[in-house]
Formats: sequence, structure tokens, C-alpha cells
Amino acid sequence: MRARPALCRAALVLYEYPFHEGIRTMLRLEHLFARLGLLAARDDAVDHHFALATIFEIMDVASRADLKSDLLKELERHNAQLQIYRGRPGLDEAALDDVTARLEQAFARLNQLPGKAGQTLAANEWLMSIRSRISIPGGTCPFDLPAYHAWQQHPPERRRADLAGWRSTLMPLEQALVLLLGLLRDSGRAQRMVASGGQYQQSLPQGRLHQLLRVRVDEGVVPEISGHRLLVSIRFMRPDADGRLRPVGADTAFDLTLCS
Repeated sequence: MRARPALCRAALVLYEYPFHEGIRTMLRLEHLFARLGLLAARDDAVDHHFALATIFEIMDVASRADLKSDLLKELERHNAQLQIYRGRPGLDEAALDDVTARLEQAFARLNQLPGKAGQTLAANEWLMSIRSRISIPGGTCPFDLPAYHAWQQHPPERRRADLAGWRSTLMPLEQALVLLLGLLRDSGRAQRMVASGGQYQQSLPQGRLHQLLRVRVDEGVVPEISGHRLLVSIRFMRPDADGRLRPVGADTAFDLTLCS
């Protein structure tokens, strides 16, 4: 008797939806830092050009006046909440000590950061000359910025070292983001749901502030998510041959996680 081949389940794709502007900003910065890490690790000058452009995008997003203070408050809030659990039966005190130490370290490093994130880079005239032209189509041509063209001719190792130095000035911000978003995501538990006819709605419990919605769904299905503190709505779509999204129209299984 021949064994039957195992059925391959379609790959799942994760989508996240922030419920307020603070989490939206954090997700944007996380996305930019991830892109920066990928580009800076490569060798080509064109990749390092876009790595530098990404650093400027991070500076733009992080320029919000209250971002730093909001992150510091969140780090303090998480630390205070975790301290409440000390001494409870069955608690892994070593794991708790590890998380609280990381929170305290992230707080100290971010608190020591002078001014807004990117302020140190903003004082670099050479970098700012590139930033002023990088959004102009073709604005960084060699005849416009010969010094930048010369930098691009340096060996990859030297360019990577420069990028690492510039990125290091943003590292306290990145570390705080990674820690806070990790704790937020860990606060939720995935539940398997079915959207009848490709449509799903759920009322959110009052008295609990949800900050992030996570949806995992089969590859090729795209969720259109809308929501607020009382209700979340998801419509599942599928791109046609021209890339336009069309309603799935059939029952759709997905994993739903609410994080607070």
C-alpha cells in the first residue's frame, strides 16, 4: 500500500492593524529599521544609497515632538505592570528579571539620547546636503553632489562602517521599539476564526484598550481591516489578473490576535 502524499497548506501571511496613532508610528519605524538592516548589509553602492535614504525617512518619522517621551512612558508602564507579578506562585522570577532589566536598560539609553531621535545626524552638514536633494528626481547625480559620488566609490566595508556609525545614533530608539512591540505582540493569543462569505465583524470588550490587531491568512488573500476601540471589521479580498482587489465571497479561515 503506497503512502499518500501530504497535502501542502498554503503559506500564511501576517497583516497588522494599529488601533491608534502611537502604534502606527512605531510600526512604521520598525518597518524602516528592518529595511535599513537589509540594505546596509549588502555591498552595492545603490543599496547603500537607499539605506541612507531610509535613515532620512526614519528621521522624518521620528521627528514627532512627543515620540521619545511617549516611548519612555510606555517603558515605565510595562516595567510597573510586571513588578506587580513578583512573588506570585509559579512565576518564573528569572524570566521576569530578564525582561525588567531590558526595560530599564532601554529606558536609560533612550533617556540619554540628546533631543529628538536623529538630532545628532541633523548636525552633519554633509548628510543634510544629501537629504535636501535625495527626494528630488535625479537630485543626487554626480554633478549635483560630487562628494556623495566620491563616497559611493569607497569600498563596501568603509561604506558599511559609515552606515553603522550613523545608525548607532538611532540605536536607542530602535531597541526601545523592538522591545515594546515584542511585549505588545506577546500579550495576545491567536484564535482560529472563519469569515462567513469573506466578511468578519467583532465587537471589542469595553474596559480593555486594544492597541494592535494581527491577522494571519492564506497567501493570495488580502484583508481590508478597519476598526476602533469598540468594533473591528475585516473584508477578505483577492487580487485579479490586473491586481485589482475583488471580494473573496467564500468562507475564509484565518488567525486573529488582539494585543493590548
